[in-house]
Amino acid sequence: MASLSFVSSSHLTLRTPSIALRSTGSSPRTSVSFSVKAQSVALSQDDLKKLAAEKAVEAIKPGMVLGLGTGSTAAFAVDQIGKLLSSGELYDIVGIPTSKRTEEQARSLGIPLVGLDTHPRIDLAIDGADEVDPNLDLVKGRGGALLREKMVEAVADKFIVVADDTKLVTGLGGSGLAMPVEVVQFCWNFNLIRLQDLFKEFGCESKLRVDGDGKPYVTDNSNYIIDLYFKTPLKDGFAAAKEIGKFQGVVEHGLFLGMATSVIIAGKNGVEVMTK
Repeated sequence: MASLSFVSSSHLTLRTPSIALRSTGSSPRTSVSFSVKAQSVALSQDDLKKLAAEKAVEAIKPGMVLGLGTGSTAAFAVDQIGKLLSSGELYDIVGIPTSKRTEEQARSLGIPLVGLDTHPRIDLAIDGADEVDPNLDLVKGRGGALLREKMVEAVADKFIVVADDTKLVTGLGGSGLAMPVEVVQFCWNFNLIRLQDLFKEFGCESKLRVDGDGKPYVTDNSNYIIDLYFKTPLKDGFAAAKEIGKFQGVVEHGLFLGMATSVIIAGKNGVEVMTK
């Protein structure tokens, strides 16, 4: 883990080893050093998310095709991209949004948008995560955008994840919160039962996601989401992903494995960059 040292009341510095190359193996993560400026040591969680998101945006260079993530933390990154474009500090970039709401936000900020059909190669994607394990494998999709997120981020040369320290888990499913599976509407309960039975050894409970009116939540792709709640973490995320994918009617799942290049974690004492 990174060691923290306070330089002054307005600066917080992380001193850690240098960044390592991307790896899809199970080697332990390392950290990269950087300095962040803050008005005071005591920052709110949103302040820290914003700092981490702005750090991720520093990796953007002119000429890049960007994957624009979805969620509260990713929204800070999209805001920062818009500000840099407006000021002229950033130029000649295009973005591919991972949800309708990110598309609306990006358009409102004047960020040029394209699609995977015309730009199938992405230089950099920036997004949040719901869980991050020690191997930098992720659970994503509690915001409902998992399918488009995975389509975009799977083809990104680099994928930077921004999250707060509450998202750190020792094993995927370890937070006890939802691990989403997007399914077609046809006979959704059939798959709900099958998914719960598949993970019964982990004390899994499966629930259909509903909106504020108690109606089934419908994704941007007109599908439903079944949320899986585990009492104990998954032992093997790759095996779990393979088994989920075997079910007819399953469109995508929220296990994002071997995809993250680095993860920027915001905590009460500052931010840390983790990489394999």
